[in-house]
Amino acid sequence: MDALKAIEKRSSTRKYAEEKLTKEELDAIIKAGLEAPTATNRQEIHFSVLSGSDPILSEIQSDLTGKAMKTPDNFYYSAPIVVVLSGETAFHWTAVDAGIAVENMAIAAEALGLGSLIIGCIRQVLTGEKSGYYAEKLKFPEGYGYQIAIAVGKKAVDKVPHSYDYENSVSMI
Repeated sequence: MDALKAIEKRSSTRKYAEEKLTKEELDAIIKAGLEAPTATNRQEIHFSVLSGSDPILSEIQSDLTGKAMKTPDNFYYSAPIVVVLSGETAFHWTAVDAGIAVENMAIAAEALGLGSLIIGCIRQVLTGEKSGYYAEKLKFPEGYGYQIAIAVGKKAVDKVPHSYDYENSVSMI
């Protein structure tokens, strides 16, 4: 699938098939994140890849309950893979670089016929009072902190991408 078509078709997936990703699919998603440009080519983004059954995800969900949002089952909608992106907390452009990487991953997932959900709702949990605990469990490098996460899997439902109002959202100057 070409990149513009993948961008046009992509929407947040909130129901996944139980089928696992192949090694080739997972490698392609991670590679897309690694190939994202970073400010001054710093490459300060780290990818912690978890299976959807990893117990740490249940711990995060437990700590999330009653905080940022409520979800039907869990914040990653039982996707078979969750990737947590961390980055150098002292580098000014880390959040931007993580955003670019996660979007690359979401577009790559769509191009492969997979679904994805970019996850920000766990920020309060992963940067809060237990941030050190979670940084250790998620194997963040020293000096790194949570930036963003993405759930990936085979879609169990199709969703129409959101509409937009070009006239009110764009100013040609």
